[in-house]
Amino acid sequence: MKILYNDGHVDVCPEEEEEHVLRHSAAHIMAQAVSRLYPEADFGYGPATENGFYYDIDFGDTKISEDDLGAIEEEMKKIVKENLKFSVFELPREEAVKLMEERGEAYKVEHIGDLPEDARITFYQQGDYIDMCVGPHICYTKALKAFKLTAVSGAYWKNDASNKMLTRINGVAFRTKEEMAEHFRMLEEAEKRDHRKIGKEMELFMMDDAGPGFPFWLPNGMRLKNALMQYWMEMQDAYGYEQVDTPIILSRKLWETSGHWDHYKANMYTTTIDDEDYAIKPMNCPGACLIYKSKPRSYRDLPLKLAEAGKDHRHELKGALHGLFRVRAFTQDDAHLFIRPDQITEQVTDTAHLITAYYHQFGFPYKVELSTRPEDSMGSDEDWERAEAGLKAALESMGVDYTLNEGDGAFYGPKIDFHLQDCLGRTWQCGTIQLDFQLPHNFQLEYTDADGSKKQPIMIHRAGFGSFERFIGMLTEQYAGKFPTWLSPCQVKVLPVSEKHRDYSQAVAQKLREAGVRVKVDMRDEKIGYKIREARSIDRVPYMLILGEKEEEAGNISVRDRSNETVQRDLDDFIADITAEIKERRG
Repeated sequence: MKILYNDGHVDVCPEEEEEHVLRHSAAHIMAQAVSRLYPEADFGYGPATENGFYYDIDFGDTKISEDDLGAIEEEMKKIVKENLKFSVFELPREEAVKLMEERGEAYKVEHIGDLPEDARITFYQQGDYIDMCVGPHICYTKALKAFKLTAVSGAYWKNDASNKMLTRINGVAFRTKEEMAEHFRMLEEAEKRDHRKIGKEMELFMMDDAGPGFPFWLPNGMRLKNALMQYWMEMQDAYGYEQVDTPIILSRKLWETSGHWDHYKANMYTTTIDDEDYAIKPMNCPGACLIYKSKPRSYRDLPLKLAEAGKDHRHELKGALHGLFRVRAFTQDDAHLFIRPDQITEQVTDTAHLITAYYHQFGFPYKVELSTRPEDSMGSDEDWERAEAGLKAALESMGVDYTLNEGDGAFYGPKIDFHLQDCLGRTWQCGTIQLDFQLPHNFQLEYTDADGSKKQPIMIHRAGFGSFERFIGMLTEQYAGKFPTWLSPCQVKVLPVSEKHRDYSQAVAQKLREAGVRVKVDMRDEKIGYKIREARSIDRVPYMLILGEKEEEAGNISVRDRSNETVQRDLDDFIADITAEIKERRG
């Protein structure tokens, strides 16, 4: 595909930029369609987005709803069919203002006012429509082959609530109709897998207006969360971590020392105790520093590896809350390692092995990103060089491919981030390994070295899941609620065919419980077909035991798994198999 650049030359568009150019051009074509249908419309911003585009528009007294999108879309199709040529021209600031004033573009005039005095403004034109833009764009409107308008919403001009509310029209655009069809197929699949929907059906968690953003874990959800927590605890033991628990509420003085009071207070919940300021912790690291500082440390004590499933609270805007993905209270699978400089490569490698073991367990593919020293940073050149070299050496020793993200590290140290890809192709930043020189300095942490001198340890912040809440949300969508047996809230559901088989069903269930299997008995007076459908589609249990006269007389069970295959089995053999499956965490 050839595109038009803002200097007027035409060239072949790099493949990785094609979708962005198409989507940005689609915004211009949509604006042209709107200007034809609503001549009084005044246009704000119209950028490309990850999958599409939008335009913020002032329609004056006209109210636009999703019912109007069809007409706008049809006008866009006409413009595409007209195959209008995109052209580009440039004007000095004063002439640009005059042009926009003549066209009644008040928002564009204001936008120009935000630009430097000596700025020269680039415009793109197709037919009678002119838009202020840096480009690039497609050469002809006919290059836009697959698009659809999807939603109408409100948006403040310049994202400032003190400004006027404009109408935002959203759309999607792709290179081909096949790609667009796949996009909508994935949206349908995402809707089916939505963890909020599945969480309600399976009774995993709930939200209530009494605590927006604060999840209520229901019994089934607690079984799932506890199973994941047990796995996490076993992994901490396997990798040599000591588990700790730090207070949820701590003094303002602590948060002043850590720097959070000055730089993060807007996101913290605060309270007053005994006429002194306190804060509910947004993160666990200052508490770990206090544990380190609670007694003298020697170089022989390092590394000190403290793991904490810490309950944190952060104030998120109400409009940003989203199920378990964005909450105000969460349990972070946190850890803090206090190490000597010579231990960086070894401990980062060990930590990375732990985090990647999590992802292999659940089948998540991932990509790794190494972020280096930003311009605004603390610490000596020597510290940073050693830290970055240690992280690189750790990744290379593991044979891990990684992307170098120059200058995007934290101000206190470089970091490694792990980006997971789920079954819908979405990417989530979950795991992180961060080196920190700042907190050990702020808290005056030290250890006695072999020569008797006092040294400052380096601190590693580490998380693998990110938080139990978000990770459970991801797992719910990854498995569509059909969790592997070891994670399933209910591992076996016993379904008596009729009332007279209830005693046998209870006896079977009790034997399963004694073996450590999570089991429920459906004692309702419902037809067996109804019970089976509900256990399969709502409870999503790995195994159903259907018990009737034949099974009771033979003293065995009929087992139906997720493949819907039903086989008769000996109960003891089934218990041996399922307990092995759970113990080995298969799936």
